[in-house]
Amino acid sequence: MVEMNGHMEQTGFEVGVVVSKRNAGDEKDESDCIQVLVSELEKAGLIVERVYGISDDFIKLAVPSEILGRVATDLQLKKPTHIGMDIHFEWDQVAAFVRQPDGSLFSWCERFRCFHHLVYGIVNMTESAITLRFDGKVFEWKMGESLLKKLETKGIVRKVFPLHDETKRKWLLRNWALNWLDFSWQPIDEVYSYYGTKIATYFAFLGMYTKWLSCPAAFGLTLHLVDFGSWQLMVLPIFFIFTIMWAALFLQFWKRKNAALLTRWQISYSEESETVSKAVDTDRGSFVQPHVDHKQLRSGEKSKEGNKIFHSEEWFWRLMRFRNDVIVVLGIICLQLPFELAYAHFYEFAGSDIMKFGLTAVYFLIIQYYTRVCGKVSVKLIKYEHNRSMESSADSLVYKVFGLYFMQSYIGLFYHALRYRNIVTLRQVLIQRFIVSQVFENLLENSIPYLKYSYKKYKAVHKKKCENGLSTRKSIQLVFRVEKEYLKPSYCASIGEELEDGLFDDFLKLALQFGLIMMFSCAFPLAFAFAGVNNLTEIRIDALKLLTILRRPIPRAAATIGAWLNIFQFLIVMSICTNCALLVCLYDQEGKWTIEPGLAAILIVEHLLLLLKFVFSHLVPEEPAWVRANRVKNAAQAQDMCSKQLRSLYSMKKRMEE
Repeated sequence: MVEMNGHMEQTGFEVGVVVSKRNAGDEKDESDCIQVLVSELEKAGLIVERVYGISDDFIKLAVPSEILGRVATDLQLKKPTHIGMDIHFEWDQVAAFVRQPDGSLFSWCERFRCFHHLVYGIVNMTESAITLRFDGKVFEWKMGESLLKKLETKGIVRKVFPLHDETKRKWLLRNWALNWLDFSWQPIDEVYSYYGTKIATYFAFLGMYTKWLSCPAAFGLTLHLVDFGSWQLMVLPIFFIFTIMWAALFLQFWKRKNAALLTRWQISYSEESETVSKAVDTDRGSFVQPHVDHKQLRSGEKSKEGNKIFHSEEWFWRLMRFRNDVIVVLGIICLQLPFELAYAHFYEFAGSDIMKFGLTAVYFLIIQYYTRVCGKVSVKLIKYEHNRSMESSADSLVYKVFGLYFMQSYIGLFYHALRYRNIVTLRQVLIQRFIVSQVFENLLENSIPYLKYSYKKYKAVHKKKCENGLSTRKSIQLVFRVEKEYLKPSYCASIGEELEDGLFDDFLKLALQFGLIMMFSCAFPLAFAFAGVNNLTEIRIDALKLLTILRRPIPRAAATIGAWLNIFQFLIVMSICTNCALLVCLYDQEGKWTIEPGLAAILIVEHLLLLLKFVFSHLVPEEPAWVRANRVKNAAQAQDMCSKQLRSLYSMKKRMEE
């Protein structure tokens, strides 16, 4: 613990470096690259602790608050001040900057960026190359070259990853993951302090979504338990209209909650995105940027030519993105759509349950392979897009991949509903698919990471026994927590590690669930109750997964839920169309498709609901009044401060002229 301006801040080990084991005889060699790395890390001001594990060695890193502040000053991190302005951080003026909700000076995203800058910023400052050795191999550390990157290219440093803080992890485990009595309550501020903005925003959205589900769940449960008799045909349209209005209001009030959270966390979206995008740029790789001759742009005589260059570059990258979208859409229409329709058709005509089971097994194998291939193709396509940040690239990727899952999840249901036009049968199919998919996904989500960790642990222990010549009966156990954390799976998307992070899978489940309960609400009103119960367990299961099963994720920037908000909006529009089609099937039992008063009323309702959705999006403000007032106040304070500085500079200049 260290004291800084009256505040006690803990400098725990927050980052681990995995290094390969080497021969014992090389440990005392001064040119041993691991010894050099440890020495350079200590010179940079980091607190270093060596750990000798079973399969690998580890270096645990902590940083004193003063060093952290100096690095933040060098990086010119922008932070909010008490006068409402976001300015570059200065360690000498630390009292002027606003602290985090937990009392710390820097957020987890900012601290990780400072760690990243420190460990990768160790370069050879001498006037000649330095000879390094490792396990009998000799190589040179060239002038101006990063030591850690050099060791990574040689395979000596295998991973740099965040470490769990045991005190905070156990508190979250006790008060969040295992706190089943408080239902949907979550310590969002503590989650933000520990995991960063993106994960905290996801859990805030999940918690609010779960709470809002209680109202349509109660309505749907009433429709299921109460027999309205001849009024049943009138109740279902009322329920449909209610769910559309509910969904539109939910998304608008989520925007308000999101704005309130960002204000409470003192986050500026652009600055937070820049902070973390820079920190993880080496991990994710950089995207292709447009080539512009800046020397020409600096010349005043060629300003028009520079504008033409920017104009041509802008349209070129827009066309590239349009081309990528066309490729994905054609892949869905020409390849996936016929395959999905063929599966739905053959499944209906399969003679026995064994044939249906075999057909489903083949379908899952093919569709999983197809989805993975399309995901990797989308990743390659996005590398040729000019996106402003990594988050915008991730959003573009989400749109492309979600189209695959949308077709996979709903085309069979659309085919069944339109072909057979039987609401009762459709309801049975929905119940089976909803229950099986939710249970199956939760089991896979938690069992696969645990099995991966168990296999890695067994493999490491077995390898150690073979090296030492021990019998299988003698036990070797993992002693150090840092090694256990390293063996745990990382928080990444199941479709591939290229997809932003593991939140893709979590948001995908919510979006597919939302689409299922909304687009078929007339056929299955009880789905809202099932979704509410599932999400209550999902909150605790996801928290338990992050705290115990997976490695601590690298903090990512996301002031909103990004592309997923537009996907939820799209699903509302789709639900208006699909439920109107279901009501047509319900009222037009004879299949004449005549425009009678009932059918005409459904068409009118469809247009009215689209209008209502548009009205709600403008009727409900996206920011609470106190957030707008706070922003106006900060802007006024910033303007006043700038005016004072300008007057001061003008007065000083005038005195100098006199």
